[in-house]
Amino acid sequence: MKRTLLAGMVSALALASAAAADIKIAHIYGKTGPFEAYAKQSHDGLMLGLEYATGGTMEINGEKIVVIEKDTQLKPENGKALLEEAYGDDEVDLAIGPVSSGVALAMLPVAEEYEKILIVEPAVADSITGENWNRYIFRTSRNSSQDAVSSAIALAGDNVKIATLAQDYAFGRDGIAAFREALAAQGIELVHEEYAPTDTTDFTAAGERIFNAMKDLDGDKKLFVIWAGGGNPLGKINAMDPGRFGIEFAGVGNILAALKGFKDYEGMEGGTYYYYELPDNEVNDWLVKTHFERFDSPPDFFTAGGMAAGLAAVEAIRKAGSTDTEALISAMEGMEWETPKGTMRFRPEDHQALQTMYHFKLTVQDGVEWAVPELVRELAIDEMPIPIRNQ
Repeated sequence: MKRTLLAGMVSALALASAAAADIKIAHIYGKTGPFEAYAKQSHDGLMLGLEYATGGTMEINGEKIVVIEKDTQLKPENGKALLEEAYGDDEVDLAIGPVSSGVALAMLPVAEEYEKILIVEPAVADSITGENWNRYIFRTSRNSSQDAVSSAIALAGDNVKIATLAQDYAFGRDGIAAFREALAAQGIELVHEEYAPTDTTDFTAAGERIFNAMKDLDGDKKLFVIWAGGGNPLGKINAMDPGRFGIEFAGVGNILAALKGFKDYEGMEGGTYYYYELPDNEVNDWLVKTHFERFDSPPDFFTAGGMAAGLAAVEAIRKAGSTDTEALISAMEGMEWETPKGTMRFRPEDHQALQTMYHFKLTVQDGVEWAVPELVRELAIDEMPIPIRNQ
């Protein structure tokens, strides 16, 4: 009886030890809500990244990777509570997410409180690795400044005049602030800024204010639009005929579903984060091939980002030799790793991933149901002066 009891205790201890050896990663993201498409892409990409980095084993040094999913529903209070639950109750080694910048800003202090890594993907606002940053935050997604600098370089030219339209929350405000700064560095004048609530459906008043600010100007006039999720205003502004004032659209890249609505804007230029045909490297080749095989569609904007986060997590744990937070921070500061966009590098000062961006021009191609961002040129890490904003 004693031998049976002892054997049972040993077996239980072995199971507990095995469970404790699992590498636990929380993916905290807005699975439901207006950014649902972004969320699905991000999660698919994360799982593909973990698969690629581990050669399909989903293990690091014999330890199984366990991914725990949590849905923020795009609510900041949910993001905060779920990250607390992941670090505290689930005892995850690190967390990845979220989709929304507003949710991310609520989550940042939790990482500092629990002294655990949060890899931010795909939230974009500069303030995440700027004024609200702490040393436990690393970001694989691009930030507002990377969007802004790449677009400013793409739009630079003689006598260019630009107005902007963006959503009135962290993503839009940070994006335009960074864009304004980047334009100044290129000697381009920003003549008007317009912000609208995320649920705006009538852009008549906003459009009229933009037109009034630009109609009497000379030069190459552009309306630069930053908009996430549904309700993109391009169609409604275009119906107001900005062309009668010589105003053309400019903007950043977007997901394929949004690009379906961009076929009326052939020739539009800007800077983009990803389009599956733009990068030329082995990781992207694998991602494109595998995604077509599994989903019968190309990988999208946030699929590449999610994959970059998964690849970063595995590389960091391997480099650190453990999931100890301080060892991970030491490993990740300055770390370079390969992604679908080529080499990324975590900047030691603010843990922002520096990465290639792309100057694109939209084309309409036979047999393609969306406007295609055709490559004008790659913008390498060293070509883009991305400000450090956390000091």
